[in-house]
Amino acid sequence: MELRKNCPLFALGGSLYVGLELLWRGRSHSSMFLAGGLCFVLIGELNRSKPRRPAILRMLTGAGIITAVELAVGLAANRDYSVWDYRQQWGNFLGQICPMFSLLWMPLTLAAEWVYRQADRKLSALLPLSAPQKMEE
Repeated sequence: MELRKNCPLFALGGSLYVGLELLWRGRSHSSMFLAGGLCFVLIGELNRSKPRRPAILRMLTGAGIITAVELAVGLAANRDYSVWDYRQQWGNFLGQICPMFSLLWMPLTLAAEWVYRQADRKLSALLPLSAPQKMEE
């Protein structure tokens, strides 16, 4: 996918994720914008490339993507547990990820796919298929 479509989709995904965190916890962190944008684009592109997968497989894959990104971001930006702290949650791994939130990501994946499709359609209508050609002098 081209950068001029990925950037607005990334920004939309990051903004939506931060918004969800603000509604859920009342606070967020700049690293969550990056994580949310990355997850949104990865899930959307995977769904675009393999659209006929069963919903349960899409949800499991999406939850895996989000959990992996959350672990990577957590290890990089949450070493002091100031962004989130799952150390008290059952089955946690290094306090960064836990099964409870991985399950929560499953329905979030389907919502993200739907929003991605809608935004991608609108962007496709706004952006030409190819870059404008330079006029010869």
